[in-house]
Amino acid sequence: MRSSIFALAGLVVLASGACGGTEAGPADASTPLPSATTEPAPIPDGGTPETSTPSDAGLDFTAVDAIAGRAIGASDGGIPGYSLTIYDRRHALVFKKVYGTFATETRVAVASASKLVSGLVLLRLVDQGKLSLDSTTGDVLGWTGPNATIKLSHLMSFTSGLPREAACILKPAIPLSACVDEIRDTTAVAEPGTRFDYGSTHLHVAARMAEVKTGKPWATIFQDELKAPVGLPPEVVYYTAPRQEVGVQNPLIAGGLRVSVDEYAKILGTAFANGVAPNGTRIVSDASIALQAKAPYPAAIVGYSPIAALGQGLDVRYGLAAWLECATPNEGCAQISSPGAFGFTPWLDRDAGYYAILGMEVERTGEVVGFAVELQHALMPEIRKAFGKP
Repeated sequence: MRSSIFALAGLVVLASGACGGTEAGPADASTPLPSATTEPAPIPDGGTPETSTPSDAGLDFTAVDAIAGRAIGASDGGIPGYSLTIYDRRHALVFKKVYGTFATETRVAVASASKLVSGLVLLRLVDQGKLSLDSTTGDVLGWTGPNATIKLSHLMSFTSGLPREAACILKPAIPLSACVDEIRDTTAVAEPGTRFDYGSTHLHVAARMAEVKTGKPWATIFQDELKAPVGLPPEVVYYTAPRQEVGVQNPLIAGGLRVSVDEYAKILGTAFANGVAPNGTRIVSDASIALQAKAPYPAAIVGYSPIAALGQGLDVRYGLAAWLECATPNEGCAQISSPGAFGFTPWLDRDAGYYAILGMEVERTGEVVGFAVELQHALMPEIRKAFGKP
């Protein structure tokens, strides 16, 4: 599927300026991309793109629309549909179109797009002084031994040294606290801060630290610190199994959120605007947002990174619960992203002045992540051009 995405009548070049890649699932890197002159597949047209005025005046999304439209035909029927929504720096919707079958108002499982959301919640608690990026599992959770020196910053950057996955994370019948106790007793694979391993255990432990410090379950923390302040309805929920809408006492912090594209835009807009929600509410400080977009442990080696599955030699680093989409992760990035296993892919570009979401929910996780990430990276330079950026 992914090998034919870029047969888009010469419009697509796999590039994103100074930006790097992002999360991707397993893909067959041995299949060469076809020539850009390959006859494109028919476009399942979702109609005329929706835009808002006057902020979109002068913005030309013709190339963006063509790329997004032709990609669904190139998927050979593997992707039933998706949406592309783009917002400008004033939070105005400047482009919206559905390709194939999808609805931006329908809640879907966003998988790892949950990570950026969880990161904002944790950073808000840091700003409030309830946690510190230097808070340790020993101090907060009473852990002892080698795992007691793991800091919140290690957990949020996936450099905790813990095994990246644990079976208990997918058990809806136990509380999050019991799962974290199981994680506590696992044997570390590395010293904290020395190795990056993308996975779910890190944020599970971080969420438990938040529960202990606030005296509230994660669902209530999310409600109080982000969901209500940005204006999301009660139905936006973290689950253990989000596609089945099962399990709330052991929510999958790294991937269990169900939310619509339209609702997620309020969260992504908050991250884009340096922590200020579209409704004007300050959620996270400028300082914390700056830390989110910077690699906290640049010397850490890369253990498991889904970006490697792209087979393109991309060296993309991770900040605090977000991928860093630039060549200068140690200094900070104006572009960050948080793509998920079912294809839901949000990203922002503060330099160009926009944020965008590819909305979809497709079961073929390995292929669909590669599809979504490649489509994202094909769209990024054209969206930048539309906003007058090289």
